[in-house]
Amino acid sequence: MTTHFITAEIDLQENPLKLQQEIEAELQKQGKPLRWAITKVDRETETVQVEAIVTKE
Repeated sequence: MTTHFITAEIDLQENPLKLQQEIEAELQKQGKPLRWAITKVDRETETVQVEAIVTKE
């Protein structure tokens, strides 16, 4: 098992619960998320930048 630091850009959602679900779904594509954080919100492009630590088999 290895850990990886990744960044992802996700479309900003109006509903915070939907945003969380979108982030978690995107991170699952990269591995199993250990932790993640929104590090930047760009209102101009309506996206958020997420940094995460994921594990892969």
